[in-house]
Amino acid sequence: MTQPAPTPNSVPPQAPACAHGRPLRLRTMLAPLLTVLCALGSPAHAASPAGTYPERPVTIVVPFAAGGASDVLGRQLGKQLELALGQSFVVDNRAGAGGTVGAASAARATPDGYTLVIGTNASHAIAATIHRKLRYDPLKDFVPVTLVAHVPQVLMVHPSVPVSNVQELIAFARKHPGKLNFSSAGNGTPGHLGMELFKMMAQVDMVHVPFQGGNPALLALTGGQVEVLADNVNSALPMIKAGKVKAIAVTSAKRSGALPDLPTIAEQGVAGFDSGSWFALFAPAGTPAPVVARLNAETIKALNNPTVRSTLAAQGAEPEAGTPEALTQLIHSDIAKWGAVVKKIGLTAD
Repeated sequence: MTQPAPTPNSVPPQAPACAHGRPLRLRTMLAPLLTVLCALGSPAHAASPAGTYPERPVTIVVPFAAGGASDVLGRQLGKQLELALGQSFVVDNRAGAGGTVGAASAARATPDGYTLVIGTNASHAIAATIHRKLRYDPLKDFVPVTLVAHVPQVLMVHPSVPVSNVQELIAFARKHPGKLNFSSAGNGTPGHLGMELFKMMAQVDMVHVPFQGGNPALLALTGGQVEVLADNVNSALPMIKAGKVKAIAVTSAKRSGALPDLPTIAEQGVAGFDSGSWFALFAPAGTPAPVVARLNAETIKALNNPTVRSTLAAQGAEPEAGTPEALTQLIHSDIAKWGAVVKKIGLTAD
């Protein structure tokens, strides 16, 4: 017999497109889940292709206080990336513990390219040699994007110290062992370890006096509480120009563009000496390779911009971009270099 055609009111409800014709009861039970799964599979919720990155604002964590070299570099780089990529790059200052507080927070961020961090040799090399309970691994918990800049340090003495160059400082220190005090921004900072390396290579005895930050360390030198300090060029320049301190050498392997007439320590007889600060851009480990590649390319373009280079040069910074692989090699090299110094002086921190 022929079955009567169903009336319009007897037509069963259509299952969602993803239900694949399952029985009505099962379809009813799974309807909410099927709706979510269908939505997740739609183009609107698919992972964004790298070519569209970034699609929302990006945070750049600066693990030091506002106004310092890291902050200036982070803001200048963020401004250029905004212009190039069409999204806001917002600086988030998270200072503390030599840069390790901010670095730790960035290491735990979602690895999607929307949280970056300005790392330094303090946070991404030296910290690994000092802290026994460091909350991140500089090599495993981050993917390097590119080196951003080097900031040389300048070796200074108080005007009362009767020396005008490195050889005279070495001779005076050897004649008066333990008499000269040198300040730093704190234990394990580049300025501290750079001076410890100088002591080892020059075979002199000077006493370390740590302070809580670079500015107090510099004020201690200008006030005569200490006699020697190695500090970033950008911080030291105003005091040098004002005649409150005597600059006797640059600590980096080559001369500083900010002080072109001032010889390096190596040029003045301590062969091979090289110390200072570097700054680099990192993302959390697991950040997609195409995103890292795009950030690398755009950062290199930004650092080649004449306006950016002149702005950074005014801060004593020397732009120097490169490949992620080169940055990884630099970290390995610095961990070995400063690890030997840390071991020699017996410095540790929890």
